[in-house]
Amino acid sequence: MIAHASQHRALRAAAPALLALLFPLAAVAQSPAPPASAAGAVATIPGMPGVPDPTNLYSEQMAGKVLPAVANDLPRVYVPHVKSNDVWVIDPATMKVVDKFKVGINPHHIVPSWDMKTLWVANTAEGRKDGSLTPIDPKTGKAGKPIPVDDPYNMYFTPDGRSAIIVAEAHKRLDFRDPQSMALQHSIEVPECAGVNHADFAIDGRYAIFTCEFGGRLVKIDLVAKKVVGYLRLKKSKMPQDIRISPDGKLFYIADMKADGLFVVDGDAFKEVGFLPTGVGAHGLYPSRDGRKLYVANRGSNIIQGKPKGKGSVSVVDFATGKVETTWLLKGGGSPDMGNVSADGRWLWLSARYDDVVYAIDTTSGEVASIPVGREPHGLTVWPQPGRYSLGHTGNMR
Repeated sequence: MIAHASQHRALRAAAPALLALLFPLAAVAQSPAPPASAAGAVATIPGMPGVPDPTNLYSEQMAGKVLPAVANDLPRVYVPHVKSNDVWVIDPATMKVVDKFKVGINPHHIVPSWDMKTLWVANTAEGRKDGSLTPIDPKTGKAGKPIPVDDPYNMYFTPDGRSAIIVAEAHKRLDFRDPQSMALQHSIEVPECAGVNHADFAIDGRYAIFTCEFGGRLVKIDLVAKKVVGYLRLKKSKMPQDIRISPDGKLFYIADMKADGLFVVDGDAFKEVGFLPTGVGAHGLYPSRDGRKLYVANRGSNIIQGKPKGKGSVSVVDFATGKVETTWLLKGGGSPDMGNVSADGRWLWLSARYDDVVYAIDTTSGEVASIPVGREPHGLTVWPQPGRYSLGHTGNMR
């Protein structure tokens, strides 16, 4: 959907204020880990930063909490295109494309590194053997020399920062690699997880849960023992996608593109406890900057290769009640897919995979601006973002 001219004028008029909000000069220092003896403190795995607020593990990704190390990085939105094998770069202040560069084959996601010094383009090279990771320097916005990596469909980082986790979807395998050189450390086979895809991590960092896109199930990985804990088949799941943990760390929400909503799972017990209908093709999940809301990108189609102008929408879930608070419809249809929230929380940036545009959605009103981009945009990232470290994907910050 193309925004009205009045929307574009309003966005341009707000550009200076928007920049000030997105990237404040006064960055907040990293919060210290709470002492292990403190009441309610979370006993994290060795090397993982502590959890300052056990009731809200998203407390350090709030607006304003941009670390000094990234505060002066270029304010940009990086958009990978699966079909044209390139990345387009948008200036969020002007809503215009300001750069384009080629990367590897079939780039699906752009992933901030654990230390937030590099943005990695995951070039999966579907059906081929020349997968790679292309580094982007967020201070300059320029790409570096790619590193050969087998089947990097998606990419995460262990909470202690010691390993990058390459989601080798085609091989039903998780490859743990050095987060700098990408040298292989070890692998975990997940033979019962067809289409291993998205992940999120326990509040204490002891385990991760990955979705199995083509198996209707989840797999739980013990990150300390480095092994599969088990699999969970969701009762009516047919295509689980993104997954996000609740602010208190007790529940995981799993988007399912064919069930049109979110499965709710108790992570510790590894048990399904509920289901929340949202919209057609529930796909991407993004917490608001204050950790109170969860934005659900409903892609508008129940199949992988959908058509333009589908029944796309964005549902806003209240974490406290576990209910859909409102749903923003896309006039004329669309396919909101993956992305993230601006540093100030004002804008939800999402790729429209079947419509070859990027949406900037005003989180205060649901108004949508649309920016034309390349062929089949997918896992875009917004940078810089608040937070102490990145767990990967398109910016799962904590």
